[in-house]
Amino acid sequence: MDSFLHFLVIFVLSAIPAIIWLIFFLKEDNHPEPKTLIVKVFFTGALISVPVLSLQLLFQDVLFPSLNNLIFIVIGLALIEEVFKFTAAHLAVGHNKAFDEPIDAMIYMIVAALGFATVENFFITWSNLPLASFTGILTAVSTLGLRFIGATLLHAIASGALGYYWALGHFEHMEHRIGFGILLATAIHAIFNLLVYQFQDSHVFYPTFFLVIAAIIILTDFEKLKRAQ
Repeated sequence: MDSFLHFLVIFVLSAIPAIIWLIFFLKEDNHPEPKTLIVKVFFTGALISVPVLSLQLLFQDVLFPSLNNLIFIVIGLALIEEVFKFTAAHLAVGHNKAFDEPIDAMIYMIVAALGFATVENFFITWSNLPLASFTGILTAVSTLGLRFIGATLLHAIASGALGYYWALGHFEHMEHRIGFGILLATAIHAIFNLLVYQFQDSHVFYPTFFLVIAAIIILTDFEKLKRAQ
């Protein structure tokens, strides 16, 4: 498989989990956002992953190279991601006239998160799963399938939670709620990762169950903001 085709196959496979969740969450909006703006936010979220990766490497390998506190490391890495995903969404739509309803904050945060997750999926697949054979493709599909119900959904849920508090901060002029939203998103992200580290492949039930509960809460937040429209 030549390099370009290799790249294209990995990119398409990496985007599929995010696109499926994107379609699902966009249906929650009774007044759909402009498609061009959705694309802009998605790719802004994807592009923001580059400085995030650099900052995470700096945090883990340069600032704290001998740190053995797993909880501190996981929380720090999660905080970096959540702050930058919010930054991506805010830069893309924070002052756009289409950002005119509370539910938009959740939608745009989730879109930015799924753009971020696509690049994350791409790098994980590219670095670990060369697609030189049909078996390699099947392995990639299996890995991305697990990420579909795991890390990709995690990004959407954590950022959706932040989006709810961004809506309160932006539309109800309670800016301090945004800070709480960042902390909540970081907590969701960190707890899931710690559960994965703790149980690994032996007990996927625990991190999956945690995501299900978090997803129910996020869908409840969607309904609250719908009623506020």
